[in-house]
Amino acid sequence: MAASASFLPILLLLLLLANAVRALNQDGVHLLEAKRALTVPPGALADWNPRDATPCAWTGVTCDDAGAVTAVSLPNLNLTGSFPAAALCRLPRLRSVDLNTNYIGPDLDPAPAALARCASLQRLDLSMNALVGPLPDALADLPDLLYLNLDSNNFSGPIPDSFARFRKLQSLSLVYNLLGGGVPPFLGAVATLLELNLSYNPFAPGPVPATLGGLSDLRVLWLAGCNLIGPIPPSLGRLANLTNLDLSTNGLTGPIPPEITGLASALQIELYNNSLTGPIPRGFGNLKELRAIDLAMNRLDGAIPEDLFHAPRLETVHLYSNKLTGPVPDSVARAPSLVELRLFANSLNGALPADLGKNAPLVCLDVSDNSISGEIPRGVCDRGELEELLMLDNHLSGHIPEGLARCRRLRRVRLSSNRIAGDVPDAVWGLPHMSLLELNDNQLTGEISPAIAGAANLTKLVLSNNRLTGSIPSEIGSVSNLYELSADGNMLSGPLPGSLGGLAELGRLVLRNNSLSGQLLQGIQIQSWKKLSELSLADNGFTGSIPPELGDLPVLNYLDLSGNELSGEVPMQLENLKLNQFNVSNNQLRGPLPPQYATETYRSSFLGNPGLCGEIAGLCADSEGGRLSRRYRGSGFAWMMRSIFMFAAAILVAGVAWFYWRYRSFSKSKLRVDRSKWTLTSFHKLSFSEYEILDCLDEDNVIGSGASGKVYKAVLSNGEVVAVKKLWSTAVKKEEGSASASAADNSFEAEVRTLGKIRHKNIVKLWCCCSCRDCKLLVYEYMANGSLGDVLHSSKAGLLDWATRYKVALDAAEGLSYLHHDSVPAIVHRDVKSNNILLDAEFSARVADFGVAKVVEGGTTAMSVIAGSCGYIAPEYAYTLRVTEKSDTYSFGVVLLELVTGKPPVDVELFGEKDLVKWVCSTMEHEGVEHVLDSRLDMGFKEEMVRVLHIGLLCASSLPINRPAMRRVVKMLQEVRAPPARVVVDRDGKLSPYYYYEDASSEQGSS
Repeated sequence: MAASASFLPILLLLLLLANAVRALNQDGVHLLEAKRALTVPPGALADWNPRDATPCAWTGVTCDDAGAVTAVSLPNLNLTGSFPAAALCRLPRLRSVDLNTNYIGPDLDPAPAALARCASLQRLDLSMNALVGPLPDALADLPDLLYLNLDSNNFSGPIPDSFARFRKLQSLSLVYNLLGGGVPPFLGAVATLLELNLSYNPFAPGPVPATLGGLSDLRVLWLAGCNLIGPIPPSLGRLANLTNLDLSTNGLTGPIPPEITGLASALQIELYNNSLTGPIPRGFGNLKELRAIDLAMNRLDGAIPEDLFHAPRLETVHLYSNKLTGPVPDSVARAPSLVELRLFANSLNGALPADLGKNAPLVCLDVSDNSISGEIPRGVCDRGELEELLMLDNHLSGHIPEGLARCRRLRRVRLSSNRIAGDVPDAVWGLPHMSLLELNDNQLTGEISPAIAGAANLTKLVLSNNRLTGSIPSEIGSVSNLYELSADGNMLSGPLPGSLGGLAELGRLVLRNNSLSGQLLQGIQIQSWKKLSELSLADNGFTGSIPPELGDLPVLNYLDLSGNELSGEVPMQLENLKLNQFNVSNNQLRGPLPPQYATETYRSSFLGNPGLCGEIAGLCADSEGGRLSRRYRGSGFAWMMRSIFMFAAAILVAGVAWFYWRYRSFSKSKLRVDRSKWTLTSFHKLSFSEYEILDCLDEDNVIGSGASGKVYKAVLSNGEVVAVKKLWSTAVKKEEGSASASAADNSFEAEVRTLGKIRHKNIVKLWCCCSCRDCKLLVYEYMANGSLGDVLHSSKAGLLDWATRYKVALDAAEGLSYLHHDSVPAIVHRDVKSNNILLDAEFSARVADFGVAKVVEGGTTAMSVIAGSCGYIAPEYAYTLRVTEKSDTYSFGVVLLELVTGKPPVDVELFGEKDLVKWVCSTMEHEGVEHVLDSRLDMGFKEEMVRVLHIGLLCASSLPINRPAMRRVVKMLQEVRAPPARVVVDRDGKLSPYYYYEDASSEQGSS
């Protein structure tokens, strides 16, 4: 018994020791504390098990040989919450923290002293999160910090002076934030810096600090989009170790200092999109490591230096959109590594070097919009790598070289508006990867080769205004992706091949002014043309009748069959079309006109057809104004049947009317109860009372219904029409303590508070509000055409031609600009969408529905829940719940894309998992801009539509800093019809974040 008693303490001691061995060490405890400070999605960090002895096997955790945690790497896990500095900085040997691409925020250092305790930290990556506020001074006190990446957050304010104190920092990256002040000269005191990246911040205008030239070890200097002005300091030429220099997209002026050519280690020099002047300095050819130089979109003049192409590893040269003169130097043909040469939009002349392309693996050559003469270099594709040959708008002559037929990788060829003659080589027609072949406005002869059957990826074939002969080959039907065939102004002959009708992607067929003959395609031959928007066959020799099946083409809006020998009647089926242009004049048509077209508006559409009759006075000899065609006179039997039908319909209407009268009586009796308890608050001088409003709230006056209530159309005794929004009753819900009742009250109060004080022509007018205990009414001006969304995404979309859509866009932009910039304090709408943009009888637009609007003090305000509509919500708003005017800008960008594409913001059948913004970007990248434009619109306005499209994409940028203010959006939209001369695109042909531009791709071939 005594032995057992003595053994018990030993057993307890052994159990305690065993538990101690299994207990999680202190580093693991701190990591679990950090995890608790964050919101972790289900399934993430599931292996962070508190029963483990150490955390060294946990996801994202790295330990040293002693089992101490040295690194935590948890990128892209959808983590939310404040940065857990207090917990992580208790890890004594922690050297690296990587939490990039999460939703960490809003504060980086919620406990001011916590961050400073990370004494061993060498690497901190919190890029792509939701951090806001000023940059913490404590960062500079981390003694061993080498790498700091805070890209793509919402930090604001100036870079703090404390950042001059970094002791060992080698890489500082603050790209895409909201930093103000200037680019600070004191960063030149951080002698250890190897990389400095401050690009795309809205700094105050200021110079490039000359002190940065003292960072002798600096390898990367990226200051793109930093609002820099003034000259480039020559001191930057002392950066002997610099490999990447990017000062693009600023307002730099003056010449390029010759000292820049002394950057002996430079791989890439980017100075594009500034206002630099003077010649390109000599000396760049001495840079042995130089791979890319981009001086585009400046005001540089003079000749291209001969020695520029002496750099042995030079691959990319962008000098487009300057004022360069003289010939392209012969040295370009000897550059052994040249891949991309873009020289478009200059004043270059002379002939291109004859050997261009023989010695270099050229992929892209763009010399468009110059005055270059001579022939296309015959060996331009000798290396077999060429994908883009863009030479439009020059003075080129000679023939298309036979060598192009060996360019199996060619995707885009644009040779229009030159003096090129001769036949197109057969094999060029059928290059397998060609998507664009543009040869218009030359002197080409010969026929369209049957070899075109091999052009499986061809989407656009433009041959207009040449001297092509022969017939259109039937092999054209094999080009299944063809969207546009334009061959007007040639000498083509013969009939249309039946295979044309099988081109399901065809959107434009323009063959006017040729010598084509035979009958037009009929019946099932054209049933595949579901995307055809333009059909122009004028001034040929076509005979036979107009195919009635044209009326079944769903998006056809441009039809020109004039100047042929067509006979028969104008088909009644054409009334199904919403035509922006219609012309069948100068044919041999006869008979009555379809009633829709029998008006003076369409007189010019039918001239030169002596046998046509209709309601247009004087159109044909036996026509009398107001006389109906025999076709539309019914027989006596038909009149009798019509009378019986009308009598039955009258009985039905009478029955329905009686039912509604009874229902109205019941509904009105409810509203008339306790009229003395109604309270009216007016915001304008009224000519009606609340009782007259109550009398109009009948169910047959309902014109809309939504999440907050019903909307009625009320015709008052004085003839005035108003819209009444009746919010859903909250009396029952209040008794039950429902939160939705409070939400309805808040919506009512927000709308009254916001709209009651606004006076602007593009914001819907709130006349007054009426309220009692369980009913609240808002009385607005009546908008006869309803919401933009209802019209745009319904059968009524034909009412919105391009001019109307443009006007709607500008009206709505001006309304939002007022809210953001002219209202004091500023108002953020928070639910901008096409259904909240209303249209009056003249299609003037008003911004409406302010139920979730917020007054923004100091530029931002925090929300407790997300407000907005699917497809319109800005990406950062969804996870930061912080409202700025840029949130509305994003939503308005989506509305602009709706107007241009005619597509809704989300549509699973059309876009799959994408939204409209992603669909537009993806489609433009892979198929071209033509495939996103609304085919119901007149493509004569394509240039304007493309400009508005790009403004929409700029507004819907994923990063708030890239979105322009609404005041700027208004200016850009106004410039759509009076565009500036300056071309401002980035090196990829994409929209610059800060400027409106005239799309170079439409005329100059850059995209």
